[in-house]
Amino acid sequence: MSSASLTSPPQTKRSPEELAARAIARRAVEAVGWGMPAVNFDLMLQAVLRAGGKPNQIVYWSRPISWKNQTLTPNPDTIYIMPFYDTKAAGPMVLEIPAADGETSLVGSVDDAWQTAIEDIGPAGVDQGKGGKYLILPPDHTGPVPAGFIPLASETYCGFALIRSSLKSMTDEGIGRAVAYAKRIQFYPLSQAANPPATPFVDAIDEVFDSTIPYDIRFFESLDHVVQREPWLTRDKAMIDVLRTIGIEKGKPFQPDAKTREILENGIREAQAEMDSIYEQWFPPFAEGARWALPTLPEVAEELPTGFVHPDRYPIDGRGRLYSYVYFSAKHLGAGQFYLMTIHDQSGQPLDGGSAYRLTVPANAPVRLYWSATVYDRATHALIRDTRWSSRSSLSTGIAKNADGSTTVYFGPEAPTGKEANWVPTKAGAGFEVLFRLYGPEKPFFDKVWKLPDIEKA
Repeated sequence: MSSASLTSPPQTKRSPEELAARAIARRAVEAVGWGMPAVNFDLMLQAVLRAGGKPNQIVYWSRPISWKNQTLTPNPDTIYIMPFYDTKAAGPMVLEIPAADGETSLVGSVDDAWQTAIEDIGPAGVDQGKGGKYLILPPDHTGPVPAGFIPLASETYCGFALIRSSLKSMTDEGIGRAVAYAKRIQFYPLSQAANPPATPFVDAIDEVFDSTIPYDIRFFESLDHVVQREPWLTRDKAMIDVLRTIGIEKGKPFQPDAKTREILENGIREAQAEMDSIYEQWFPPFAEGARWALPTLPEVAEELPTGFVHPDRYPIDGRGRLYSYVYFSAKHLGAGQFYLMTIHDQSGQPLDGGSAYRLTVPANAPVRLYWSATVYDRATHALIRDTRWSSRSSLSTGIAKNADGSTTVYFGPEAPTGKEANWVPTKAGAGFEVLFRLYGPEKPFFDKVWKLPDIEKA
């Protein structure tokens, strides 16, 4: 072997400026994947402020939502109630949940700013439908918990609860009953528990409530909000220097110059491309040979309810991908709800908004409450804008069943003749995705005795 073959190739000498720029670009990509769930939450909080609300109030929708709710993959077949808490100044906050009344109940969870579920509420939660006073504690809380409260220790000062008031029907009477029941929730500081003030409810039904992920400098501005507002979690302290490299540092303003802004925006576009690549590969099927999947990686589904306590695993890449198209997590997934998503038809082709499709939901769906199929914009993961409605469910008014008890749902830019009540509109020129929800899922579903077939191109 010649001495020349042992010689290392000449190294390109880079200037300190070039090296710094490469570090910023590399670390910008890391920051996007890691920070996605917290940025997702901060964007919802900013939407609350634009809607006229503020922390320690409840934002709600007085009817099932329309496309104007531009959160990530929301449910148009329920009544949403979202208390947003900030315990930094107010101290512990009381979330008082009424007991289920036989006709109506509440399901949901309380999440911290990282969208890690602290606990579930309602029949599938700690109170088991009997109602209770949940006490959300700040991360620096050291005092005793008064008797009669259910303590929820939040690792962040801010967070939210996603609560759904179950509908028995989509009639005006059914909706009115669910809204009236939801407004029995009380939300107030523990310091005022002796004489609780009236709970402020802010109706966002007519607002364009937009918290879709911006893949530009606004993402890093939102991430800076989180760093300035929240304590560092021990598990995340390795990110302190990563963020400092891109100009985000606790106690200092985020003011990138023009060149750094350009590098950051290139970085977030690269991060988006990486996440889209993972998304296109999709997830393990829920049932063998099916196109439907729980839309997250198994390790994320296992770790998220525990707050990522496994000593040798922290799947932040999968978590980042998840929170680029959903918000909220449940403490006990499958107890109150379960989700299946697809981006492909039966033949494995991407769902195309200009084509017609059908999904036949077999009879006797194993749910205590209802099932629904909802269409989202493939690019934004929000409801398709300017559509008449976005879903069909077993509660939808006028939806027709087939002779064998099954229900066929149609997707496409135009309704099939005579099938409008069973149709969900799509938009030509854009891709879409479908999320199938099961509220109150039962054993035959998890045992895969009852199977959801794939979406067929019509």
